[in-house]
Amino acid sequence: MTAEAPAAPALPYGRLLPVTVHFDDLDALGLLHNARYPVLVERAWTALWNENGFGFEGDWEAAGDFCNAVRELRISYDAPVDRPGAYAVHLWLERLGNTGLTYGFRFCSADGAVTYARGTRVLVRLDAGTLRPTSWSDRFRAVGRELLRSGG
Repeated sequence: MTAEAPAAPALPYGRLLPVTVHFDDLDALGLLHNARYPVLVERAWTALWNENGFGFEGDWEAAGDFCNAVRELRISYDAPVDRPGAYAVHLWLERLGNTGLTYGFRFCSADGAVTYARGTRVLVRLDAGTLRPTSWSDRFRAVGRELLRSGG
């Protein structure tokens, strides 16, 4: 008889993506350094968008929707992460506008039960030539709508 992997927890919205905290992500007190949370969240978002065919391969003109900039980042820390290992990031969209979006996140235990940090980040889609705001593609918006917390 083989053991089955535990099912991913049912989430009312968004996606739960696995991330790994390494020993060198910890600070001198043995806690996950505060600056590492946004990096791990970014890696989870990148994996999610890559799963859906979006990415950056060195050419900003070809990057399309991946040509964007952070306008705002907010994060609060609920409980310390005090050891390396398997964790997860719960991701969703709070708002999907014409040229911008706001996504929410929770840095949590691998099963999503314990929240260590939570926050939001605002992104603006940029035209690669002018670096001015431009509209998200229809394909990006379709994927984004599936991640909206409100369900639409």
